[in-house]
Amino acid sequence: MDIVIRVAISFLLLLILTRVMGRKEISQMTFFNFVSAITIGTLSGALVIDRTLSIGNGLIALLIWSIFTIMMGFITIKSKKTRQIIDGEPVIVIRDGKIMEDSLRKVRLDMDSLTASLRGKDIFSLMDVEYAIFETDGKLSVMKKENKQSLTKSDMGIDKTKKDLFPLATEVIVDGIINTNNLAKLNLDRKWLYEKLQQLGVQSISEVFYAEIQKNGQLFIDTRNDILH
Repeated sequence: MDIVIRVAISFLLLLILTRVMGRKEISQMTFFNFVSAITIGTLSGALVIDRTLSIGNGLIALLIWSIFTIMMGFITIKSKKTRQIIDGEPVIVIRDGKIMEDSLRKVRLDMDSLTASLRGKDIFSLMDVEYAIFETDGKLSVMKKENKQSLTKSDMGIDKTKKDLFPLATEVIVDGIINTNNLAKLNLDRKWLYEKLQQLGVQSISEVFYAEIQKNGQLFIDTRNDILH
C-alpha cells in the first residue's frame, strides 16, 4: 500500500509540475531543460522506490527543484545574457554553402550526423544548402540555396529530359579521407577523383574536408579552413 501511495503521489505531482513548468521543458531540450528533466525524474524515482526517503521529504525536494526551474525560466526570458550562459547560442555550421569545420568541432558534430540531419530536412546534397544552424536544442535549421527552393520544373510545365547518372548524391571524401567503398559502388576510382579535383584547382586530398558526387555526376567539394566572418 505504501508503494501504491508513493506511485500515485509521484504521478500526480509530476503531471501537475510539468503543466506548470510549461511546454518548453518538453519541446525544447536545452542544456538546462535536460538537467532539470533528469533531476525531476530521479527525485520522482527515489520517492517511489526509496523507502528511507519519507513522502514529505520527497515532495519538498520535487517542489523546491520545480520552483527553481520555473524561476530560472523567468530569468532566462528576461535576461539575454543569462539565457546565453545557461542555454548556449545557435552555431552556424554551414555558411554561404561552406562547411565551418571549427563550428562542427565546437558543437561536437561529425559529418555523418550533419548529413543525417540534412536528410531529415529532405536535403540529400550539401550543394543545396546555403545556411545551416545548429540550434541550442540540438535541432538543425536549414536554408536552401535560392535555386533549390520549392518551385519545381513540373510547376513551370517543363519536362525533365536529362536522366541523372546516380540515384543520390554520394560522399567520396570526409575529412581528407577517400571513401573507396562509395567510389566502387559508383563504378569510379581514385584516378577519376584525382583528375576531377585537379580540374577544380585542388592539388591534394588533404586540402578537402568534404566532397560528394552529385546525381548528375558533378563533384562538389568543400575545402578545409573556411573562415566564418
